[in-house]
Amino acid sequence: MIFLLKLLLVPSLIALVTLAGRRWGPLVAGWLSAFPIVAGPILLVIALEQGATFAASASANTLLAVLAILVFSIAYARCAHLGMPRAMTAALLTYALAVLVLTSVSLPLWAGFIAVLVALLLAPRLFGPAPAQAAAGKPAGDLPWRMLAGALLSLSVTFAAASLGPRLSGLFAMFPVMSTVLVGFSHRTSGPGFAVALLRGMVNGYYAFAVFCVVLSSSLSAQGIGPSFLLATIAALAVQLGVRWRIQRHSAKTLRAAA
Repeated sequence: MIFLLKLLLVPSLIALVTLAGRRWGPLVAGWLSAFPIVAGPILLVIALEQGATFAASASANTLLAVLAILVFSIAYARCAHLGMPRAMTAALLTYALAVLVLTSVSLPLWAGFIAVLVALLLAPRLFGPAPAQAAAGKPAGDLPWRMLAGALLSLSVTFAAASLGPRLSGLFAMFPVMSTVLVGFSHRTSGPGFAVALLRGMVNGYYAFAVFCVVLSSSLSAQGIGPSFLLATIAALAVQLGVRWRIQRHSAKTLRAAA
């Protein structure tokens, strides 16, 4: 059962987000993909295999890993004009450096949460000018490859969790699976503008991700695995919908001001 969860859930979610991007555009796809649809299942598997205490510590470190994923996103956006291979290389190298720094940092849960919120507010200003988006073309037949890449990455992280320990397994639960797979493939098929817009959408979704990690880490020891994941998911969903409502309201005001 756990193996099937590892093997099927993340690829299925990657497929749904890919189709959403083709239907509603990169900002919506990015917003959806930042919901804990990859790290959530990985943390659930870690909790089932390693126990609630281990998972509580891992989820606190997953929260801090949002800082590393933001570094990844900024680096990719800044280098997107150089092409996908160079941009991905630069993003992964800066991500690895950020994780290395985070392994030596220890913050209380709520201090980490505040640090992540500040970083989320600042990140959009550091993306730089947005590349022009190419005209929408025929969808590429790369969906199976996206799903396979997502499955391999999620399997690797969960299988390594026991030997990595709660700190590193928590950090690598936030490995940029969605960013690497979705952004890399999207850059090749739809151009750098689409890829950067996808990353911008992800930043808006990480508020819900941060809330998910805080609620999960603070409740696992007392509430148990099932209730804690349910509570964390409900809290994240409420924040996700709230952020989406604010974005739509801001867009409507902008359009009225421009009219």
